[in-house]
Amino acid sequence: MEFDATFFAFVGLVLFLALVVYLKVPGMMAKSLDDRADQIRNELAEAKRLREEAQHLLAEYQRKRKEAEAEAAHIVAAAEREAEMLTAEAKKKTEEFVANRTVLSEQKIKQAEADAMKAVRSAAVDLAISAAETVLAKKADGKVQTDLFKGAVGEVKTRLN
Repeated sequence: MEFDATFFAFVGLVLFLALVVYLKVPGMMAKSLDDRADQIRNELAEAKRLREEAQHLLAEYQRKRKEAEAEAAHIVAAAEREAEMLTAEAKKKTEEFVANRTVLSEQKIKQAEADAMKAVRSAAVDLAISAAETVLAKKADGKVQTDLFKGAVGEVKTRLN
């Protein structure tokens, strides 16, 4: 019997397969694959848990953002109302200030008119007295002037008493 290279290759293959079965390589491979599958399952479960947690956090942050936006809108509305109140108050105070200044100016004008009228009357009285004095000095003699002077002094005394 003559053995060729194909026969020896076949015998080598059979021995190799027997050795592989004897050393329980298929079981080790199956166990390794099962371990790897369990690890992948665990990683997928962890990824799913992390995804759900991330979705929960996202929902919470969106809720907080909406609350913050609502609060910001409330703050802006309150600031606008306060600005409107301050504007109205400033306008009212400005109007009151202008009215007070107008009244004060009118009072000053009336006082100035009254002072001018007094000055004109005083000047007219002084002028009239001067004119009367001049007329009396020309027309009255010493006895008339003395009588007038005594009469005026008497009149002043009676008014004072």
